[in-house]
Amino acid sequence: MQSDSIREARKRLDRSRELAERGWYHSFELPDGTLIDGVNPLEYLRQRYACFPIPADLRGKRVLDIGAWDGWFSFEAERHGASVTAVDYVEVEHFLDLRAKLSSKVDYRILEVYELPEAGLGKFDVIFFLGILYHLKHPLRALEIVCSLTTDIALIETFVTDGATWQERTEDIPTMEFYETNELANQYDNWAGLSVACLLAMCRTAGFARVELLRTEGYEALVACYRKWEPPPDPPAAAPPELVNVANNVGLGINFSTRKEQYVSCWFRSSRQTISRPDLRLEVDGFGVQPMAVDLLDNGLWQASFPFPPGLSAGWKPVRLRFANSQFGDALRIAVDVPLRVSRVVCKGVRDGITWMSDEITVTDAGYLICWLEGLTENCDRNNVRIFLGGRRLGIEWMGAQDAAGHTQINTLVPGGFPKGEHSLRVECGGVRSEPRPVRVM
Repeated sequence: MQSDSIREARKRLDRSRELAERGWYHSFELPDGTLIDGVNPLEYLRQRYACFPIPADLRGKRVLDIGAWDGWFSFEAERHGASVTAVDYVEVEHFLDLRAKLSSKVDYRILEVYELPEAGLGKFDVIFFLGILYHLKHPLRALEIVCSLTTDIALIETFVTDGATWQERTEDIPTMEFYETNELANQYDNWAGLSVACLLAMCRTAGFARVELLRTEGYEALVACYRKWEPPPDPPAAAPPELVNVANNVGLGINFSTRKEQYVSCWFRSSRQTISRPDLRLEVDGFGVQPMAVDLLDNGLWQASFPFPPGLSAGWKPVRLRFANSQFGDALRIAVDVPLRVSRVVCKGVRDGITWMSDEITVTDAGYLICWLEGLTENCDRNNVRIFLGGRRLGIEWMGAQDAAGHTQINTLVPGGFPKGEHSLRVECGGVRSEPRPVRVM
């Protein structure tokens, strides 16, 4: 019975007849005083726009309106001074008609949401993503795309299953309804009905630093999604964490790819006895991301994991960490989409990490072999440098920065039970191999 009642409630949300009768989805007031009466009244549209936490003066700002339809929000942002790009998956005649009557310069493109990353539109200060999410089969992927194109704020409004009854309940698991055919409003292009909690969680997961619920009404919710953290307190109430290391959680290297789903691991020191996820503010090249986990390790360091923020450009990027009530500490760097170009690798020296004997190592339960390499580039790391002894790959325990002579020190672990005798040591990186170097295992 409950399932049938939910199904019937979703069917009753059908407004297709009203849209067919009126012909317009948005209402407009033209410069000559002509009024266009659409499904959404003009005063309601103005109230919605007034909820947006964006400047009244948008001069110098780039705005992207995804799913513009008749274009009211596109033309309103342009009226406030913005340079506006509007996109929709079909060409809407009403939009073209209004653009001509308003002498508008809005750039109008016909694109699917999933085409936006490759469309060459650039980045936008503000993105409107209004009434689109529930039309998409892949809502989280769409939110990731929106996040990747946003430099400041995205306004996201969508159908939700519990807008009229929602109350924040952190112990509940967010839910989403899936509509296989025309269960929602008798339309075959409605796919996903998120709960309010699910909408907030998906926006955070998509890569936004801060997600604020602006309003809920009936079956609608509006959220503001920010790429950056709130300003640090001035003066700060606490000392910042000391960032010790930053690495890709896969392979523990410093290289990251914008084409992959990756995560940032951070190790830091702090005198605090307890640290929880809401305490942390990570920033990569100015963009914040929400922490996924934070733990105190046996060695006294704290470790926290974060999603890799979407939409970064290629190059070396600073990573900073602060507490909610502190300033940022010193930054470390990671390489984003930086090509690995190695022309030669030369092993300049090998020593036992305990006895310091050259070109030999004593192995009991385990042994530590230290190598000094020439020819490695700045973005060579623990994941893309491979060291083999007798054909067996050694685990890299530590890798230092290049010194003044151009040498990079790497400490490796030789496992217990390694065969005694002379073996060839070989290093590989970026498809380049070093000449073999004899090393005696004692």
